[in-house]
Amino acid sequence: MQNVKTVPRIGVVLGGGGARGIAHVAVLEALDEMGVTPTAIAGTSIGAIYGAARAGGLSGAELRARTLESFANRTAALAKLWTLRPKKLGDLLTGSVGFGQLSPERILEIFVGDAFPATFADCAIPLAVVATDFWGGREAVLTRGPLRRAVAASIALPTLFKPVVIDGRVLMDGGVMNPIPVDALPVEVDVVVAVDVVSFPEPADGKVAPGAFEAVFGASQLMQQQIAAYKFEARRPDLLIRPPVNGVRMLDFLAAEKVLAAAEPTKDEVKRRLGRLLEAW
Repeated sequence: MQNVKTVPRIGVVLGGGGARGIAHVAVLEALDEMGVTPTAIAGTSIGAIYGAARAGGLSGAELRARTLESFANRTAALAKLWTLRPKKLGDLLTGSVGFGQLSPERILEIFVGDAFPATFADCAIPLAVVATDFWGGREAVLTRGPLRRAVAASIALPTLFKPVVIDGRVLMDGGVMNPIPVDALPVEVDVVVAVDVVSFPEPADGKVAPGAFEAVFGASQLMQQQIAAYKFEARRPDLLIRPPVNGVRMLDFLAAEKVLAAAEPTKDEVKRRLGRLLEAW
């Protein structure tokens, strides 16, 4: 009797990292080109955005096109951001709109549109979205209910966005507690492919000392790398991909073309390394 080769169940984990997470597109394209459909996806922050879109049925190529449509045209992107401005001068003077007051759901509405389904149940691929339960002091792994709201919670970066309340919990950016959520996949898998776009801080323009914002975001990167290393002790991914996007600042989404170009060689790396794993299975 002929043996039938078993196809392993592959879980894809997309980490947080702001604009560096645009590199997730290259990994998803590589999987598509290999004919690999994830069995499950888990995502944090920017990884939750791309994870939700892929789980909802968009291909890597479609995600590339939508990303460039949103950010490659600087004028159009800035015009979209302009719609987030306070509508009244009094909002600024009274402090009712300021740091930490932007709506992450509104950001998704403007830049993501209909990229993912209304609910988790509508996803073609099982999905987990990771956020941080602020008052609970723990991570929140979201797998049911309205999808846009869950993703909004996962991207709600402290000091920039309002937290999102879901089921009585005040939720914010998932990267605070679990930047590369290898332990959050919603179903059991055989092979875990994780993408790390947290990166490490790098000096810019020959500076020795970081500026204020560089220091804040750089310190966050260092802490997130330590959290990820701790998580990997319990569950190390079978394949860890680190696209070469260290030099991209967290909020520089207008560098979308630069990130995609930098991540392009990652596609061959994914195909080569994952191909070996699958051959050995």
